[in-house]
Amino acid sequence: MDLLQQFASDNYSGICPEAWSAMEAANNGSASSYGDDPWTKRAADAFRNLFETDCEVFFVFNGTAANSLALASLCQSYHGVICSSGAHVETDECGAPEFFSNGSKLFVAESQDGKLSPAAIQEIATKRQDIHYPKPLVATITQATETGLVYTPEELSAVAEKCEAHNLRLHMDGARFANACVRLGCSPAEISWKSGIDVLCFGGTKNGMAVGEAILFFDRKLAEDFDYRCKQAGQLASKMRFLAAPWIGLIESGTWLRNAVHGNACARYFADQITTIPGIQIASAVESNAVFVTASDRSLDLLRQHGWKFYTFIGGAARFMFSWDSKRERIDELCRDLRSCVMETCSL
Repeated sequence: MDLLQQFASDNYSGICPEAWSAMEAANNGSASSYGDDPWTKRAADAFRNLFETDCEVFFVFNGTAANSLALASLCQSYHGVICSSGAHVETDECGAPEFFSNGSKLFVAESQDGKLSPAAIQEIATKRQDIHYPKPLVATITQATETGLVYTPEELSAVAEKCEAHNLRLHMDGARFANACVRLGCSPAEISWKSGIDVLCFGGTKNGMAVGEAILFFDRKLAEDFDYRCKQAGQLASKMRFLAAPWIGLIESGTWLRNAVHGNACARYFADQITTIPGIQIASAVESNAVFVTASDRSLDLLRQHGWKFYTFIGGAARFMFSWDSKRERIDELCRDLRSCVMETCSL
């Protein structure tokens, strides 16, 4: 079935050839289960090479599990996790971080751009320190943010320094970490452990895989018994080689980066094409693979009637996401329809 490409989410994309081929290669006879296989070891080693450090690596099915289990491993039920008001753990994970930590409180810092600032960390960490209030122990940031912005190495270091000053561990939701690497021109190490990140959840689903995220503990002590936590949460794959092998295809070939390059370039291309349309504004700087478009409600309704799918749950702007398989000709169709809808609205 040949479906017309949509740009509502990078989750709409298919599996990239390199990930598919790697999974197919793993489908050769039998292998030990639960991660005791050569593909899982090779994938974990690929991450250690990529990040230039001997980190502990785990593979889970999805981002919600990755973030929630990682945060749960960093704190107890009486602790608190500081996050931005736009963080995925706050707005889109159905209370999973609180559930898997047996009740750790999310301390939410108001943020217009989705970034967690050192000042916000300072304010929340020092707000109350009595025994009647949850004790802040973790801060979590998203790279790239829900609004498509990226933390620079300098911003990351400033956040990490503030966390260190208040004895907070620092977690990164890296669902679109690859897109941030492309934007910044930095190595994975430079914007993770070298900038003070303790634990990173590296996104594979949005980078060309069918399913799967990797959790990297740069401080191995923090990963103690994490395999038990994954098992208890239903995240220990029995045929782990099929969860791990696609990472081999992405990392060893450099596809993880090329996929992100394409997604970011398509977002920039789309943004450039629509800036000449009257009544259209780009609501947030285009720094990754996301473009947020502000238009009249009537124009957006007409665009939906033309068959286009998009979300407006972040600040009311229409969000368009681009991925490894986004096609320029389909983007051009979206641009033409958007222009047509705006012109029709203006003529009413």
